[in-house]
Amino acid sequence: MSTWLAFFENSIFFTAAAGWCVAQVLKTFIHMLFNKKFVAERLVGSGGMPSSHSATVCALATAACLECGADSGEFAIALILAIIVMYDAMGVRRETGIQAELLNDMVEIFTDMGRNEVSNQDKLKEFIGHTPLQVLVGAVLGILVALLINVTFKIS
Repeated sequence: MSTWLAFFENSIFFTAAAGWCVAQVLKTFIHMLFNKKFVAERLVGSGGMPSSHSATVCALATAACLECGADSGEFAIALILAIIVMYDAMGVRRETGIQAELLNDMVEIFTDMGRNEVSNQDKLKEFIGHTPLQVLVGAVLGILVALLINVTFKIS
């Protein structure tokens, strides 16, 4: 039982989780502001503004730097992970979302022609990747969350 308690008292883990939570709540609020309706899926879904993936890994890297030092192996691993995740969010995952949107449009055309019947549950998910701005805002948010937690709780 003490192993689980120690895990949840880990300040680096807590900071990364807080970065994700703050980004997801902001993403939901921004989506609600622009679309005038609450969509619960936005609380856990990917895609959108800001990137919660970027916020999470940047909070993780910042917390590792503050706790372990910029010359530590922990910070090096977290930084490389952050770079890979953010690059992937703007690259492969974003392209996948664009392709899903195109395929959904094609299926709708075929459905309108009476050749195919597809339900809303069968549609491909289009909110997958991020624009560079969404990634940048998520990264800045993650760093700010980590700095705020560090100042508030004196992690280092």
